[in-house]
Amino acid sequence: MATGTTKAPNLPAAPLEYNRQYQDQLNNVLRLYFSQLDSPSLSAMAGILLSIDRLPTEADEPNLRVGTVYQDTSAGNVLKVKV
Repeated sequence: MATGTTKAPNLPAAPLEYNRQYQDQLNNVLRLYFSQLDSPSLSAMAGILLSIDRLPTEADEPNLRVGTVYQDTSAGNVLKVKV
């Protein structure tokens, strides 16, 4: 999943022959990169814009997936997340 804030890593240049140190370094760079993709930060989510008019309401809540944001009109139009 692209987060919008994660950039592809600069991979080290490969040597002509097999080199364990190079391979370990490459694996570490890729491990860090995939770790960033697997856990997007809150700052990545700060750019999300929600249109209140298009959100489901508490009436739709029983049919929503876990993690879906919806508008609770019975509680003063607050936003809630289905848990």
